[in-house]
Amino acid sequence: MNSLLTNTSAMVALQNLRSVNKDLNMVQEQISTGKKVGNAKDNAAIFAISTVMQSDVKGFEAINQSLNLGASSVGVARGAAEKVTELLTEIKGLVVAAQEENVDRAKIQTDIGQLRDQISSIVDAAQFNGLNFLKGSDTTSFLASLDRDSGGSVTASNISVSAQSLELTAGTAVASTLTGTTGANGTADSAAALVATGNDFTLTVTGTVADGNVLELKIDGTRFSYTVDTGEDETDVANAINNAINDAGIAGVTAAVAGGTVTISNATGGAVAFEAAVTDGSGGLAGLTGINVESDPTGALSEIEDLIDYAVDVSAEFGSAQKRIEIQNEFVTNLTDSLKTGIGALTDADLEAASARLQSLQVQQQLGIQALSIANQSPNSILGLFR
Repeated sequence: MNSLLTNTSAMVALQNLRSVNKDLNMVQEQISTGKKVGNAKDNAAIFAISTVMQSDVKGFEAINQSLNLGASSVGVARGAAEKVTELLTEIKGLVVAAQEENVDRAKIQTDIGQLRDQISSIVDAAQFNGLNFLKGSDTTSFLASLDRDSGGSVTASNISVSAQSLELTAGTAVASTLTGTTGANGTADSAAALVATGNDFTLTVTGTVADGNVLELKIDGTRFSYTVDTGEDETDVANAINNAINDAGIAGVTAAVAGGTVTISNATGGAVAFEAAVTDGSGGLAGLTGINVESDPTGALSEIEDLIDYAVDVSAEFGSAQKRIEIQNEFVTNLTDSLKTGIGALTDADLEAASARLQSLQVQQQLGIQALSIANQSPNSILGLFR
């Protein structure tokens, strides 16, 4: 039945055309923006997930910058520590040369002084953006990751790097306790005794022994030095004393260690002069200032060996830290790329499919317009009945 008031065919054609136009607008938006989910209206769940992931990407990009800064700072410290080790090795060569009697030790000492000044200059200059890991003992943390749990809570994780002092400045003394049967018992910043034959005495290191502390020993004119390394405690210092005495091979003088106490026995047949001191080495190379091949070439050799060992440990410590930071930086970079890929898979439009659908919808739009035009002509047939 045809009606002048209600054109059902036109209404159906108009509905179809509206639907086609709506789909056409959606496809055109996808092509223009490159996204199939551009806002929460398109797909609320996907939009929420992609937005959170996008915020994580921004966070990880900032972490990359933090790690790059950390790697550069630690890299400067590592390079400087390696150079210091090279210079200490040169000093060792001079100290070894000074062991000969027929050399000019004064000139050798002058050369040692020049190298010592150069080491100090390198340590002072080994900073990146004001951060110098070769001074002090502070710990610096670099943001390394953002960890999100299943509940959505985010926690930050850091990589911490501690300064390893290679300064030459001397520190304050740490209390040591000297006891025994010699009549020279007491507590002082430096302990000394003249130990009679057949007697024993003990040296107990008290207080907090920290990284960079310098232990000085002198037994019957023979000087020893030991620099405390990272993580070592009173027991390690006592072991160092024990090893120094036993390695010295002083006939009749032996040492045994238990905890933080060293018991030294004198069976030489005569008295043995013993001195010990532990200083709070604000500079890990503080012992370098005491090296003097003119007055004590033997002690200088022992000292430089310990300082080289310490500098090598510092270089290795920074090398390990730098490697870890670089590995984490590479991981964060790859993780960021993976997140971006995931976000793209969720939100990016398939432009090939969109292009094909665009052509299809354009054809449907043209047909819809034709159908609507035909439907609008239906009332004209009713007018023919009244002619």
